[in-house]
Amino acid sequence: MNRRDLRGADHLPNLRPGGQPPEPTWLPRQRRGITPQMIGRYPDYDVFAAEASWDETTTRVVKERLSQHGPLRFFTAQEEPALRAFCDITTAQDSEPRIPVAEMVDAKFADGQLDGYRYDDMPEDGQTWRVLLRGLDETARAAGADRFAGLADEDQEGIVEALSQGKLSGGAWDELNATRVWSVCMRAVLSAFYSHPWAWNEIGFGGPAYPRGFMRLGQGVEVLEPFERPGATDRDPVRDAQDGGG
Repeated sequence: MNRRDLRGADHLPNLRPGGQPPEPTWLPRQRRGITPQMIGRYPDYDVFAAEASWDETTTRVVKERLSQHGPLRFFTAQEEPALRAFCDITTAQDSEPRIPVAEMVDAKFADGQLDGYRYDDMPEDGQTWRVLLRGLDETARAAGADRFAGLADEDQEGIVEALSQGKLSGGAWDELNATRVWSVCMRAVLSAFYSHPWAWNEIGFGGPAYPRGFMRLGQGVEVLEPFERPGATDRDPVRDAQDGGG
């Protein structure tokens, strides 16, 4: 894969001046609470407004997710740039505040919190990640860059697109079933991202239901719980993303 191949990926957005991805202009700035990049569909929603209804253990578990930081414990200093770039690209986080997905994935493997299952033709998930990061850097070097993290966003997205389709081969990619890498690694990325309270604010998720519970189950999606807030738009986010996100 060369640099020209990367730029030809048909899913890539038109970039803003300076090479930055376009912001979804139909999403407002967050007015309450924190979301990634401080934009979201529910600008007046903050999951922590319900904190008083949580028990002590629930509060501790949720707030611990806000303090994921510090040096990585599983991935090496050489692997860290590719790890951070991959996590940012796959979660569309291009500015602060960011959910610390890289730190959360690192903690998962450092603490041995594995999922308890894997493909029979794949190594353990941690080893799959190491091959992924090495493969990303090798593919970037083949495209003329020093490493994956040094590529422009659109070129990183081109590599990730090829990865998602199982189209990368040679070098590190030949050490495992390359068609399964995307599934294995995105399971960890998405689990980390959507377990974080800032992601809950972004999607309007009500957070822990224990011991509060729900009052209006079965009354239709248009009937909100007292702690919920209406969205800023009724536009279908999936269709909008497919149309270009503008």
